[in-house]
Amino acid sequence: MSLSEELAWRGFINQTTLSDVKELDSKKFSFYWGVDPSADSMTVGHLAMAMMVKHFIDYGHQAWLLVGGATGLIGDPDGKSEERKLLSREVLNNNKKAIAKQYKQLFSNKMIRIVDNYDWFKDYKFIDFLRDVGKRVPMRQMLSREFVQSRLDESGNGISYAEFSYVLIQAYDFLNLYQNHGVTMQVCGSDQWGNSVAGVDLIRRVTGGRAEVWSGPLIINPKTGIKYGKTESGAVWLDPKKTSTMSFYQFWVNADDEVVEHYLKIFTLLSREEINEVINKHKANPQLRIAQSQLAYSVTEFVHGKEAALRAKRLSEILVGKLSLAQAQVSDILALKNELNVTKSKINGSIVTALVSSGLASSNTEARQLLSGGSIYINHMKVKRDNFIKEDFTKNSLILRRGKAYKDSVLVEL
Repeated sequence: MSLSEELAWRGFINQTTLSDVKELDSKKFSFYWGVDPSADSMTVGHLAMAMMVKHFIDYGHQAWLLVGGATGLIGDPDGKSEERKLLSREVLNNNKKAIAKQYKQLFSNKMIRIVDNYDWFKDYKFIDFLRDVGKRVPMRQMLSREFVQSRLDESGNGISYAEFSYVLIQAYDFLNLYQNHGVTMQVCGSDQWGNSVAGVDLIRRVTGGRAEVWSGPLIINPKTGIKYGKTESGAVWLDPKKTSTMSFYQFWVNADDEVVEHYLKIFTLLSREEINEVINKHKANPQLRIAQSQLAYSVTEFVHGKEAALRAKRLSEILVGKLSLAQAQVSDILALKNELNVTKSKINGSIVTALVSSGLASSNTEARQLLSGGSIYINHMKVKRDNFIKEDFTKNSLILRRGKAYKDSVLVEL
């Protein structure tokens, strides 16, 4: 399968300036992909584009990975209805290091080059930038951008000169990489199309040369219709300190049936044959969620490593009842303490008290209603009694759950 066929099959084509996508198969491009350090970690939204970049690399194209130290000082206004809050230089420097570290983790054993656009902007004088870049960018082009129009509309919140100029900074990134490193393509998400094309236009105006853009579609939360981004509520981070490995694993396990095949193509390196086999098994027994389990393990292994993926898989199986606490290792119990709220009780202790103290119920009255209504589970078995019994505890612990969602579980210890 050629690169153009691979990208098409996996769903990585949105827009491109290439006259024929098969140019990816006949030419070798030096390309760049950039992430602004507006946070100290990438999200699963970035991961989708990182997987696309990985395919480019695997087919022999040279990757330049940009950390936006300069653009991060301003913040991309595209898609935002309000001004971004400026981050301190100290925070940005910390974020830059974190993003560079994740680049190295995601593309380990691959030929990549990491650059920071602050390096070429820090000594660039304002007047020189206006003459070299600003003079070559038509105002009509900038004012026609949809996000500018919405921010300047009577109902909009306005836009500062700094954010309005963001596109100039990113366009110059492309020009700089083109002139100094022979980079002739930018790879990006569809939300960066306008900024990227501005770079293509600047290269043409300054050098008379030709550059290209390849954009992939944004991954949209099917329930909210919002992209998986850093500033959206419930962001899923690649850094395990921000989103635990278990929560990361569960995010994929909870993928809906209608998107799981798409996610397998986007977020894993499984072959067409392997994905087809997984989907066929899944369709034969959808209640087993075979596709979601494969997705969760594959993505977690890619991002966090095999050991972490196996641990997350075990914890998941404990929390859904595929493994009992009797089968759990001591390290599994310790890991559960990091994932779940923990409360203490005694043999013959009150289940109502445990529900309230753990936050599963807001009051004794609600706790009793949940018990009598059959909504409370101990080690995945429905209970309606008032007290724990000795047999509930294994290794001095039990799992108390409200309803059927693992996130509504707590660990009760003697």
